[in-house]
Amino acid sequence: MTVMTPPPPIDQEDEDMLVPHSDLVEGPQPMEAQADTAVSTVENQPVEDPASSRFTWQIENFSRLNTKKHYSEVFIVGGYKWRVLIFPKGNNVDHLSMYLDVADSANLPYGWSRFAQFSLAVVNQGSNRYTVRKDTQHQFNVRESDWGFTSFMPLSELYDISKGFLHNDTLVIEAEVAVRKVVDYWSYDSKKETGYVGLKNQGATCYMNSLLQTLYHIPYFRKAVYHMPTTENDMPSGSIPLALQSLFYKLQYSDNSVATKELTKSFGWDTYDSFMQHDVQELNRVLCEKLEVKMKGTVVEGTIQQLFEGHHMNYIECINVDYKSTRKESFYDLQLDVKGCRDVYASFDKYVEVERLEGDNKYHAEQHGLQDAKKGVLFIDFPPVLQLQLKRFEYDFMRDTMVKINDRYEFPLQLDLDRENRKYLSPDADSRVRNLYTLHSVLVHSGGVHGGHYYAFIRPTLSDQWLKFDDERVTKEDMKRALEEQYGGEEELPQTNPGFNNTPFKFTKYSNAYMLVYIRDSDKDKIICNVDEQDIAEHLRVRLKKEQEEKEHKKKEKAEAHLYTIIKVARNEDLAEQIGRDIYFDLVDHDKVRSFRIQKQTAFNVFKEEVAKEFGIPVQYQRFWLWAKRQNHTYRPNRPLTPQEETQSVGMLREVSNKAHNAELKLFLEVELGQDLLPIEPPEKTKEDILLFFKLYDPVKEELRYIGRIFVKGSGKPSEILTKLNEMAGFPSNQEIELYEFEPSVMCEHIDKKVSFRSSQLEDGDIVCFQKSPPVESGQQCRYPDVPSFLEYVHNRQVVHFRSLEKPKEDDFCLELSKLFNYDEVVERVARQLGLDDPSKIRLTPHNCYSQQPKPAPIKYRGMEHLSEMLVHYNQTSDILYYEVLDISLPELQWLKTLKVAYHHATKEDVVIHSIRLPKHSTVGDVLLHLKSKVELSHPDAELRLLEVFYHKIYKIFPTSEKIENINDQYWTLRAEEIPEEEKNLGLNDRLIHVYHFTKDTSQNQMQQVQNFGEPFFFIIHEGETLAEVKGRIQKKLQVSDEEFSKWKFAFLSLGRPEYLLDSDIVSSRFQRRDVYGAWEQYLGLEHSDSAPKRAYAANQNRHTFEKPVKIYN
Repeated sequence: MTVMTPPPPIDQEDEDMLVPHSDLVEGPQPMEAQADTAVSTVENQPVEDPASSRFTWQIENFSRLNTKKHYSEVFIVGGYKWRVLIFPKGNNVDHLSMYLDVADSANLPYGWSRFAQFSLAVVNQGSNRYTVRKDTQHQFNVRESDWGFTSFMPLSELYDISKGFLHNDTLVIEAEVAVRKVVDYWSYDSKKETGYVGLKNQGATCYMNSLLQTLYHIPYFRKAVYHMPTTENDMPSGSIPLALQSLFYKLQYSDNSVATKELTKSFGWDTYDSFMQHDVQELNRVLCEKLEVKMKGTVVEGTIQQLFEGHHMNYIECINVDYKSTRKESFYDLQLDVKGCRDVYASFDKYVEVERLEGDNKYHAEQHGLQDAKKGVLFIDFPPVLQLQLKRFEYDFMRDTMVKINDRYEFPLQLDLDRENRKYLSPDADSRVRNLYTLHSVLVHSGGVHGGHYYAFIRPTLSDQWLKFDDERVTKEDMKRALEEQYGGEEELPQTNPGFNNTPFKFTKYSNAYMLVYIRDSDKDKIICNVDEQDIAEHLRVRLKKEQEEKEHKKKEKAEAHLYTIIKVARNEDLAEQIGRDIYFDLVDHDKVRSFRIQKQTAFNVFKEEVAKEFGIPVQYQRFWLWAKRQNHTYRPNRPLTPQEETQSVGMLREVSNKAHNAELKLFLEVELGQDLLPIEPPEKTKEDILLFFKLYDPVKEELRYIGRIFVKGSGKPSEILTKLNEMAGFPSNQEIELYEFEPSVMCEHIDKKVSFRSSQLEDGDIVCFQKSPPVESGQQCRYPDVPSFLEYVHNRQVVHFRSLEKPKEDDFCLELSKLFNYDEVVERVARQLGLDDPSKIRLTPHNCYSQQPKPAPIKYRGMEHLSEMLVHYNQTSDILYYEVLDISLPELQWLKTLKVAYHHATKEDVVIHSIRLPKHSTVGDVLLHLKSKVELSHPDAELRLLEVFYHKIYKIFPTSEKIENINDQYWTLRAEEIPEEEKNLGLNDRLIHVYHFTKDTSQNQMQQVQNFGEPFFFIIHEGETLAEVKGRIQKKLQVSDEEFSKWKFAFLSLGRPEYLLDSDIVSSRFQRRDVYGAWEQYLGLEHSDSAPKRAYAANQNRHTFEKPVKIYN
């Protein structure tokens, strides 16, 4: 379930809802997010009709209350006990604070929760119309047992007798509460209850889950996906077709909810993408486009078009002459207006509404000139599967933000698009096709504009039974819940206890339909077809069945785990194999040794017979040692099992050996070999005997390996076993060797060969490392000449994955480095790898572990001491660094500032990007001087200026004295241009204004939103000059043809709102105000279509302003 901050009710934008015992802070409270949790939760649950009630509380002698909190008596709604809590003097605010409280929360069982929609009111006893009422909803639980409004109403108004809230010092409070009962989430079995399973939510992927369920339940689409060619060598995480096939197969045959991680990996998404909530429509388009490409050249090519593609015709028809212009366009989905439309039919009426082009808005009809005309859209054909996107979100100019439209909007079970004499269809449409559709799916968005939760109501077989697919859970629902309850609007709860005030209890429904899928009746049998195992490739069936069997096996093992003990047996062979490869400081990795799953009641002696079969070691030659965790956190063989212990069951033995109470018993199997290398009976071990393990270090090869174990006497000295060790190492018997005891705290400590083992504090299970004694004068230089230096290197070594900053998703090369390497050593190794002579030209950038992207700021020259610092991101350690190869050294570059400047030639069309690198203390004047030497000027004395352009508006002319150090060209475009001569000689009444191109874009949002495009510019207007005169000069400046220019409209825009001008209007009169915040917000707008290609340099503009678009990378 996705939890985001919900929108406040329309009339309560400044109110904060929070539990009363919180410390008050300014601004929205964190608890507000829980309000949306409530929305999501109730929508997630199968529910009964809400039990609702109204409670009236009369508080006498109100102004004399001297308690901080004051509770009402308990009242019961929906079988639960409630009470109202007020703070008569405010909860640390100068407002009355009021909350709904669960009266018996202290006595409820662990894990209780209940959902309620409620309103709280202070009744105005003079006039009911002035009653203050606020409503909300919440999921009450042990952490949040009360919920309401800290700033309910100002105390100054409440205590003002003339306002009518207090009468005879009595205050009347009303609470309306509606309770919905929740089913047990954990015990609910979707497959058992409905025959279908849900999809797991990865973080914020409910929008994707609702779409995937909708597509899966279009059987023709599912069949096409199954028939996309894949092979047994493909991996789901790298193949969208295989990942989708796998997901659909599991939805069809699994008994539990299905994970989507393989699919999102196949999209090329990382964890960060999965926690970004996106738009269903956007994902639908991108996914269908990807599948369309993947289906090309296969047996299912064209499936997407066959299912979802329809066509409409844009036309302009002249009224007085015989001229008509048409353009055919295809669509995969239709966007329908919600605002101002009561239902789907009203939206279609609006879609095909005829616009009159007349007056100043006449159409230029080629040889006929300007003509009155009709403009509109008609449909040529509708697809078999009709996807309708309802425009629930729009831009509010007054509030300068996106808002969600929660208005009531109806949609029919049967949609007849042939209605009223086929008024939506072009005369050329095929009259034999009957466009009667049946509703298949309703995708719902619950929450506000900044986030919320998505789920879907679907009729998989178009029967009367609706199903709700809400992430992991699928429930049966009736038609009312799938249709009427998703219309939006307001809901009014019945009055079961009319009291003092008869105002009905209404609340806005934040859950409403967002996308509809209809299936054409004539194509129903083809689309709702049978899909069985024969449609699934054999290799896919085998692979997925095997996966399912392994899953079932693991599930069974887990269920029976309490009956079994896992015994992990480490042997000499394991130590020899692992030490020097995976293991350096310990003896063995227990996860890589042979493990046995043995029933707990099995006698240990019976287990030994199992070991004899497995390893070929007769029972009498086996001796098992218990491992113990020491105080220094090492894990070592501690003591052999006693004969008495070996008679016990493995379960009892595990409890004796394992204080951590996990299900594992770890053992070391000691096997002694005779002269013939065959097993013999192990020697008796006394208290004097110590079992030591030996590792040999070779400084030339930089290699550590295990060579065996020896029993030594505690009173004996290392010097007594040197000959034995040389023999084990293959050295001459008189070879001088050095011994070290491995100690985690100090790595290793030199062992005095003349001191007894006991005096050196050696005990069973200890590790001794040894090597040849280095000669006094050795000509051969070793990087790590002794055991301590080698182990320190191993302890600090780090494999780092280096990626080019230009390709941040791909590893370029890996280097094994030391965490203790300083900055110079790291860049030197990178330069050597790249074949670069000058390491100072390498610039490194750290990795952000959360976004899986490079951090914004690179590492400064010697800005970090060691590699370990470069790899740390908050409390996480990365193994990724990004590199760049600079054209000058980094120390030099750090004293310089590089700016990308787009130079616009005065008379030519082209724009050239110049990279200008100057010392940081330089000024804008220095930049322009440098630029003059690089560009072509219209005349030698031309002066340049530098502008800041952002989304096709000019925000600033940089003073020539401004330092360049603080100029940011990552977000804004820096534009250089010549200053026109006329601007240098402005008359007293002349005005320099901003002129921008714009169009009204309706493709992405509900309303006609002004979209700026193209190159903005400055323009001089003279006192008393009409628009007709200004237009003539603008046409000449921009060199636009008469035909094209005749289609342009001119408007004065202030704060995004256009006011269209007539040719006779005096332009300068619109630009009289000088106190406008930001001159760029008042401009002369040139409205025309945007036909110019987008310039590449604009691509980096404001890359962090909008939500990441949905991308499928593979």
